[in-house]
Amino acid sequence: QVRLVESGGGSVQAGGSLRLSCAASGYIYSSYCMGWFRQAPGKEREGVGVFNSYGGTLYADSLKGRFTISNDNAKNTLYLQMNALKPEDTAMYYCAASGGWFCRTLTRNELSYWGQGTQVTVSS
Repeated sequence: QVRLVESGGGSVQAGGSLRLSCAASGYIYSSYCMGWFRQAPGKEREGVGVFNSYGGTLYADSLKGRFTISNDNAKNTLYLQMNALKPEDTAMYYCAASGGWFCRTLTRNELSYWGQGTQVTVSS
């Protein structure tokens, strides 16, 4: 079992930055995919980006250049650096992890474990 705990959410003005963290504990797979999804009120949960343990990352096309995923293996922590934030980035952000396989797409069904989410609010 994998436990994921997100942190770093908050309120920021448009144009600002935030860095989210996702700490993983429990069973750590040697090969894995971890990523970020977000869900705004009344909308479907959408993929932000995923990191595969071999080093590859996938991002939502609309977020490339503003959002960056990084990983600290020693801390079992995944990060999401968000820059130039816009009001439309307001959402609950969720961390997710696979059960020992790599992600080939940015879809929810590739991930098995989910955190509780951290709220990001961007004001204009």
